[in-house]
Amino acid sequence: MAEAAFGVQLRQSRQAAALSLRQLATRVGYDHSYLSQVERGQRPGSAHLAQLCDRELNTGTTLTTAYQQAQRAQPVPQPPAAAYQLQPLRHPVEQAMSADLLEAVRHGLVDSYGQARPEEEWNAVVADLAVAFTTTPPGELLPELTAHLQLLPAERSAGRSATHAVLVTELSILVALTLTALGQSRAAGRWWWTSRTSADSSGERLAMSLARGWEASGGVTGSRPLGELLTLADEAVALGIPVDDAAETSDGVVGGRSGCLAQAYAARALVLAQQGSGAAAWKAVEDLLTVTDETAGDHQTSGLFDWPAYKVHGVEGRVCAELGYPAAGYVVLERALELCPPGRLVERAELELRLARCLMVDGEVAAGLALAMRVLVELPDQWHTHYLYDEAGRVLSAVPGKELGRAAVRDYRELLGRRPYLNRSVGSGSSSAWSQG
Repeated sequence: MAEAAFGVQLRQSRQAAALSLRQLATRVGYDHSYLSQVERGQRPGSAHLAQLCDRELNTGTTLTTAYQQAQRAQPVPQPPAAAYQLQPLRHPVEQAMSADLLEAVRHGLVDSYGQARPEEEWNAVVADLAVAFTTTPPGELLPELTAHLQLLPAERSAGRSATHAVLVTELSILVALTLTALGQSRAAGRWWWTSRTSADSSGERLAMSLARGWEASGGVTGSRPLGELLTLADEAVALGIPVDDAAETSDGVVGGRSGCLAQAYAARALVLAQQGSGAAAWKAVEDLLTVTDETAGDHQTSGLFDWPAYKVHGVEGRVCAELGYPAAGYVVLERALELCPPGRLVERAELELRLARCLMVDGEVAAGLALAMRVLVELPDQWHTHYLYDEAGRVLSAVPGKELGRAAVRDYRELLGRRPYLNRSVGSGSSSAWSQG
């Protein structure tokens, strides 16, 4: 195999330089297990990897040439995207969804009537969708969310207005996050409003906390004022803290009290870190660690509203990168990657981008760029989201001014311009209080 020939050349060059696989991986900013697969011919590598290895191993253009020869020696595979376009079916979003339909569903939540589902069944639906959010590309998840939302008005007609409002809150959060993932910030803004309004009408303090906490953390990736987001996060914390005369129970809201408080503290930590308020951000991280001590759960089956350890470490890592503590960031982010299930592709990619940002902050510009580029290149397009590119953009923003002329920086900037998720249109007709991001 041509791939094996390049891998053999890479291994021989590394051994001649007296470097271990892990040492070379550290220098070029690639995962050592990935390099191992390249050397064994199980992965093709890339031109960028070959160039980096040539530089670190002092092999001139030997590896770059070997890689180019390996590519010429094998037939050009059809790109997955092109193969997909040959199929007669359109993308699920285009086939089953539009923002206009979503908007009609949103207004219909209080106008239509039908057969109600048992409360336990609705709770199971929300839990399943929360897991699907972490394991399903957003373009495929949106039609399923819409189908369930069309059935929700029946809950109000069945006389369960509080239950109805909490369900609308939870599903609206999922819709808002999914639309944001697809770059539809205007439509998402309408659904954030719906989640807060529904939560407030339910009388459930935890539902109110959940809506505000998620809106605050979701807003960090957009252009909303940080002061506005901090107000939402502070309200989320206050609403999540037990009140003696409060009538609500934690069982009525997905994630329970600990999950709502965890989201509130996480949102507060992220906003404060972005504002540069180090002491307050670390205090919020400490609060997050306190409320998640007993909520680790099963990493494999955790959903959006759960707080397994890798998710907590991910927040810690982002705060470390934001505040300029790369050494601490390495520790918590490596631990997060150890714990994060292999199937959580986007979550793992976002964690690696935070690690890349720590490398940049630490002055390891080449390694940081190499890691970030690998993440964006290797992750299949259907998993590319607004959140992913927000993390990737923060890597670019950490490039020191004197390094901006690097060819790798220009290549990375060009890669950031792709944003394939913007091509997954969900229609038009949505508007919001803030402009499209």
